[in-house]
Amino acid sequence: MNYLELTFQTLGSLVVASPMVLLAVLGLTALAGRPLSETGVSRCTQAAVLLALLPAVGILAIMLATDIRYVPIELGSWVNLPEQDFHFHLKFVFDRLSIPFLILSCVLCGVVGAFTRRYLHREQGYGRFFLYYAVFFCGMVLSSLAGTIETLFVGWELVGLSSALLVAYFHERVNPVRNGQRVWSIYRLSDAAFLIAAITMHHWTGEGDFGGLMSSGVWPEGVAAVTSNQALIVGGLLLIAIAGKSALFPFSGWLPRAMEGPTPSSAIFYGALSVHLGAYLLLRLSPLLEASLTLQLMVITLGGVSAICGAVMSRVQNDIKVSLAYASLTQVGIIVVEIGLGLRYLALIHIIGHACLRTMQLLRAPTLLRDYNEMENKIGTRLPPGSSRMAHRLPLALQRWGYRFGFDRGFMDIALDRWIVGPFRQTFTWFDGIERRLTDSLSHEPSRESDRAELHPEDIHNAA
Repeated sequence: MNYLELTFQTLGSLVVASPMVLLAVLGLTALAGRPLSETGVSRCTQAAVLLALLPAVGILAIMLATDIRYVPIELGSWVNLPEQDFHFHLKFVFDRLSIPFLILSCVLCGVVGAFTRRYLHREQGYGRFFLYYAVFFCGMVLSSLAGTIETLFVGWELVGLSSALLVAYFHERVNPVRNGQRVWSIYRLSDAAFLIAAITMHHWTGEGDFGGLMSSGVWPEGVAAVTSNQALIVGGLLLIAIAGKSALFPFSGWLPRAMEGPTPSSAIFYGALSVHLGAYLLLRLSPLLEASLTLQLMVITLGGVSAICGAVMSRVQNDIKVSLAYASLTQVGIIVVEIGLGLRYLALIHIIGHACLRTMQLLRAPTLLRDYNEMENKIGTRLPPGSSRMAHRLPLALQRWGYRFGFDRGFMDIALDRWIVGPFRQTFTWFDGIERRLTDSLSHEPSRESDRAELHPEDIHNAA
């Protein structure tokens, strides 16, 4: 290993280790019953963000100076099963896609962390928020730099877990908890598709390395090393995972529910980073789109439908955070269309610009009414209501239907409950009935699982 490789290895390890150390410090101190003070939590968070950001900038500077475009860093092989042709190793990649997204993640996490220090000052859940924040930061770093689909899945899960926990941050109320469960259930569905895609990818390529999908070149010049049908199957499964993570159609219904969390989490998750994670994965696997025209058309259609739905729904919301969330959905849909059309650098620039703008807007959302009133006082009259000339040209019946479509969030929650959740519950209720009858038959009497079983006093107490 020469001096340059050793430098890359050291700096890369520092980038990955910083959020993990932050998570360990905040988590262990909380478990020990001796949580850090607000000042201590804030300083640890700022130090971890800087220790991830500065080495990343250093790696970028070295790569620009030496004209190196691809820097892989492996941190050991954890599982190796030659008989099953399976191995799992931690591999992180610094290239023209991962470094901009990593730096964006570090900068915005640092900005939101500094904002939260004052926003949640003296709040009872101050330490809990930053613990979930550390989980999210760790997940974003792992997802940004993942060189294998297993490493990406670890970061993907950490981001999803922290997202659901922060939606249910105000757990003393019923609605935040219910909405957190709703978000988590959608994530579970998308994660199932992600796992199936990972297993399929292992079966066909023999490894989870993203480089195994590309026969030559690095991003964005890579060429898919799989057939058109294989690209369609793997890409289609990952498209379901992307739609669930980025709230694309038909999973957009959980996006307004996620606004139950604190404003900083809404900004960093659904305005800046988490909502763009699906688009980032699509950029990472963009060579698959060139291998399958059908997959490319699916991506363009999904992005276009999501953008239109987001634009309609954002116009009729009476909550500024929900309106901004649907505006984010519109932009993410446009980004997905750009990726489907092969405009990869444009999509990456769009992600960075939109994430920064939406973070600023969501962090300013709590003071929007005050700013609005101050502006009206200064001009001495009411501001004219915003309206669209094109919308007024539509037939009245179509305008009313569009309003109802947007106000009911595209009827997506109703459709999912009726066509997915309902049949799922009915199917497993039927299996549960078969299990109860089978246990009754085997025991020749009502078993503990049977509805006809007599409960003992301790069972009644536990059921109560």
